[in-house]
Amino acid sequence: MKMNKKAKIMLACLLILGCFAAIGCVQEEEATSADAAEGMTEQTISEEKVIIGIPSWDDGRATANVLKHVLESEGHESEIIVADLGGIYQAVAQDDIDVFPSAWLPATQAPYWDKYGEDIVYVNNVSSGAKCGLVVPEYVEIDSIEELQENRDKFDGVIRGIEPGAGIMQNCEVAIEEYNLDYELHSSSTVGMSTVLQEAIDNEEWVVVTLWEPHWTFARMDLKFLEDPKGIFGESDNIVMLTRNGFQEDNPEVYEIISRFEMDTGEIAAIMIDLDAGMDPEDAASKWIENNPERVNDFLGN
Repeated sequence: MKMNKKAKIMLACLLILGCFAAIGCVQEEEATSADAAEGMTEQTISEEKVIIGIPSWDDGRATANVLKHVLESEGHESEIIVADLGGIYQAVAQDDIDVFPSAWLPATQAPYWDKYGEDIVYVNNVSSGAKCGLVVPEYVEIDSIEELQENRDKFDGVIRGIEPGAGIMQNCEVAIEEYNLDYELHSSSTVGMSTVLQEAIDNEEWVVVTLWEPHWTFARMDLKFLEDPKGIFGESDNIVMLTRNGFQEDNPEVYEIISRFEMDTGEIAAIMIDLDAGMDPEDAASKWIENNPERVNDFLGN
């Protein structure tokens, strides 16, 4: 990936977006876009860093840091940058990010794929059977989104969401309209949503949140998805590996590795639990790699 002036400007913009989207979750090892651009102009393809772009969510941090470790173990220097979701899709489409290893398709991020997909390569499914939707504690006595309106007062007429612009937030807006819900969707950070959820459970209060699986909350709390008979959130999703156009030709060895990169939802969730406990993302990835050498061999085709 030849980094020209236009690309450097684009990455600098992504840094600003990333600082907003991450809301304090960006780790030091997830390099800023300015760092990613520094010194790359005159390098050959073999010497260039593989730029991995992710939003600030923990499933992305889990997969990206495992991928980074695997690539660097094979001599392919890699760097992670964090940005908002729309910025990631745009940057991959404009060849300013090489790899996006945690897209949610075909349902959750469909608007972004519809907008940018013609200029992006769909490599493979990292994980199948992922799910997102509206989630409540197990003790809440409803089972369907259709029951939210008649129980509006118990939820204070509020759905607790995550960062604005996330695919699940866009789908939630559609669900509010399609199910004729007199509810407000409150945006927050993913951490903020999880905190509100835990506080409600501690007090046995009714709460409904936008949430997805894999996510560490399902290992720590008794939760359930509300049924979605209109299929607004889709039955299931895939966590998908995307690359910029031309990446396979420029980096055939790296492409071979990422095309074999698969982690099931349980493996991703295990890393997310360590992240929630405060472990550094690189350390959490290293722990998983150390405990799963046979999986790394799968990625490498050994």
